[in-house]
Amino acid sequence: MNIARKHSQMRRAAAPAPAAATPVSRAGELAAAWAPTAGRVLLGLVLGWFGYHELVQPGLWTGYVPLVASGSALAALAVLAHGWLLLVLAMALICGLATRAAAAIAAVLLAEIVISLIAAGGLSDLTMRDVGVLGLAVCLTGQHPQRLVLRR
Repeated sequence: MNIARKHSQMRRAAAPAPAAATPVSRAGELAAAWAPTAGRVLLGLVLGWFGYHELVQPGLWTGYVPLVASGSALAALAVLAHGWLLLVLAMALICGLATRAAAAIAAVLLAEIVISLIAAGGLSDLTMRDVGVLGLAVCLTGQHPQRLVLRR
């Protein structure tokens, strides 16, 4: 008998039998497998929601444009461009297209939003909510194996 095969058989015989999967461990494995996908889709929904509202009513958002008068055409144009970018990122995340790149761009965009909110009004509930969304985007930039993606 081949020595390597004999050692392989001995290792298998000495290895402890795998523990039976409990419902809790199976639920944990399922959550670990699907959490990045759920986070990606939920982040896409948040970005899509805000992008849509920026496009439909840009006048409500021009006050958040830093260094530009809120009533100016430049502020409205910036809000419209921001809304389109949010919608494109949302669709990429939801559809699973270049998910890590979309999450990275979203993280940069959200960091800009958080910095602007802190500069304008300090820490608030709104700012802290956006910090949480920023954290989700940052986490998703490093998630390589994801389910339901069209293209990595």
